[in-house]
Amino acid sequence: MFLHRSYFIKTYIMKQLINAVLILLFSTTISAQQVSDTTYLPPTKASNVGAGTTVVIDEAHNNFHTLNGRYAPFAKVLTHSGYTVASSGETFTDRSLKGIKILVIANAINEVNLREWRTPTPSAFTKDEIIALNSWVKNGGSLFLISDHMPFAGAAKDLAKSFGFIFYNSFVRDTSKDNGPDIFTTASKTFNPRALSIPDIDSVATFTGQAFDIPSKATSIITFDSRYTILIPEEAWVFDKNVTALPAEGRSQLAIMNYGKGKIAVSGEAAMFTAQIAGATKVGMNSVDGKENHFLLVALIRWLM
Repeated sequence: MFLHRSYFIKTYIMKQLINAVLILLFSTTISAQQVSDTTYLPPTKASNVGAGTTVVIDEAHNNFHTLNGRYAPFAKVLTHSGYTVASSGETFTDRSLKGIKILVIANAINEVNLREWRTPTPSAFTKDEIIALNSWVKNGGSLFLISDHMPFAGAAKDLAKSFGFIFYNSFVRDTSKDNGPDIFTTASKTFNPRALSIPDIDSVATFTGQAFDIPSKATSIITFDSRYTILIPEEAWVFDKNVTALPAEGRSQLAIMNYGKGKIAVSGEAAMFTAQIAGATKVGMNSVDGKENHFLLVALIRWLM
């Protein structure tokens, strides 16, 4: 397809504006350490919808979000719905995956990037682990793969690709505003709750994250519109002249897909499914904009059953 010269000029100008604004915004955000909000309580009545089902959270891959850490509110929502939530420190093999019904991988990272969030960002999983996971899902397992902005997206890129999802080791931002969460609604057709049979919810909120391409058989639950841009830096939060900018429109931040006898849900953002505090700011299900996110979490896990 031929692109007019004006397109490249506009793209260049857009990149410069993005850089100027986001360097300040992102440096401010990262300076406030995100910790679990231990006071968070699910706003709905307890239920037993998940009784008899165990959800296992991976903790074998330097995970940024863990059962007793930043994903404690994630676990609280599920136990409130009757699920048993456990953690696993085992690497992925046919043996270690045997007997698991639902596996959650949240922000795994290679040890190389524990201290430096910059490229290269090698896979958090070995080739054998990826083969084992793919086979496990194909034979009936349910995987919830959660991989946030760079470098987490890069660390899970190979695993996602084995299922047909294409990750960008990136950040995604709404360039039409200065800051705040990203709101997706049914009215704008950026939020698709019908695919999960969620009643009476018309919006959810996410908090930065990444955008990804989905295979043809997948269904997008959260889809970016023209306001959003993918930014691919060499170092996390550093948006200098070397940053690559791509349109995010039409790409997904949350999607589901049947895979063989199993199922996979993929999220490009982690905070939306927990409750965190960054300085004086509430981030996630405890925030005003994310107060209905817990319905989405429960619906996703129910779909994975």
